[in-house]
Amino acid sequence: MQIQVNTDNNITGREDVVRLVQSTVEGAIGRFADRITRVEAHLSDTNSHKSKGDDKRCLLEARLAGLQPIAVSHQAATLELAVTSAADKLQRAIDSKIGRVQAR
Repeated sequence: MQIQVNTDNNITGREDVVRLVQSTVEGAIGRFADRITRVEAHLSDTNSHKSKGDDKRCLLEARLAGLQPIAVSHQAATLELAVTSAADKLQRAIDSKIGRVQAR
């Protein structure tokens, strides 16, 4: 499973962010690694000049072999919370999708 991380110009600490995303995503959906070809993470700071509110956004898109891509997003006050919550959403979405495919 390949994990690609994309950030906007307002996200600092690129190497730390990449490690955070990789460890969080692998922990959440690692059990589906044989079915997933690639996961793309798009991180952004929607209010770059302001520090209040839920302005950190994480969009995760998983490409499953033979199926349509699954995309989820979460917006939170910190990048870590946004990534963790988006990874949890992605895990539930993949679990649901695979469950529906297997039920057929």
